[in-house]
Amino acid sequence: MTQVLEEFIEAGIDPFPDSTYGPGYRCSAQLVDGTFLPCVIIRQRKFIVDLAERRLAEERSKTGIFRNSSDPYREMLAHFVASGNRVNAYNIKRPTTSRFAIPLSVLEQIQGETVMSWTGFVLEMTDGHSFAFGTTFLTAFFDLPEGYGFENVKAVTNHSYLDEEGRVRPIREDAEKWRNSFSRCVVYREKPYFDCFV
Repeated sequence: MTQVLEEFIEAGIDPFPDSTYGPGYRCSAQLVDGTFLPCVIIRQRKFIVDLAERRLAEERSKTGIFRNSSDPYREMLAHFVASGNRVNAYNIKRPTTSRFAIPLSVLEQIQGETVMSWTGFVLEMTDGHSFAFGTTFLTAFFDLPEGYGFENVKAVTNHSYLDEEGRVRPIREDAEKWRNSFSRCVVYREKPYFDCFV
């Protein structure tokens, strides 16, 4: 691992738990050419290598998820080598705290999936404004309203959305209204990120 990444992690960044790819350290990163990546997770490569070995062995024995494919091993191999966003550790000049990394203290208050393939919640800020957030799967980074950061969060309301009048409504009890108003309401979504395996 490069020294700048080691120093960043040793400065006390909380690891982001991930049972599949192992714990990671969320950051923003300035690359050596000046490019700025707002969302990066630094991870140990051991976890993804172990996972790839296990999944490739399953496909070779035709017990994996691509077992009905004409070439399951090649399908799984393609998944590991030709998908995902990655940045090399040696290309990172300076990691910094990402403003889009939702704190674990906030994330721990969000209690599971709201409905199939959707987790919705409302964050009330210290100035009294509320904003709807949602994700289909990823929870490491979220977009934010202009002028706000996660340090402004005062309260979390699980499984909720803001209706067109800005009122906090429960998604599960109001599922039909939620579906009908979803396209007209502002929802801050998960942000894409880059993995950096070290």
